[in-house]
Amino acid sequence: MKNKMISFQDDLKERLKDPEFKKKWAESEVEYLLAKQLIDVRLAKQLSQRQLAVKVKTTQAVISRLETAAANPSLSLLKRLSFALDKKILIKLG
Repeated sequence: MKNKMISFQDDLKERLKDPEFKKKWAESEVEYLLAKQLIDVRLAKQLSQRQLAVKVKTTQAVISRLETAAANPSLSLLKRLSFALDKKILIKLG
């Protein structure tokens, strides 16, 4: 029997049919989006987690926790990240 590959998007679409999962997903969306953007920008700048950590004056473990959405960064850390990555922080309540 062959294993059928399922894309992340297809799997997510199916899981979002479960009301409890949908609620948890919505609650974690901000952390997920921050983590995804941080990874995307870091990779585009060709920086390792360790290199970014040095620029931000933190540890590689902190960057890892941010990229796995396992931490809630302070505004101070976000500002240091934005400076190190030469990006602006945009916060929108909507």
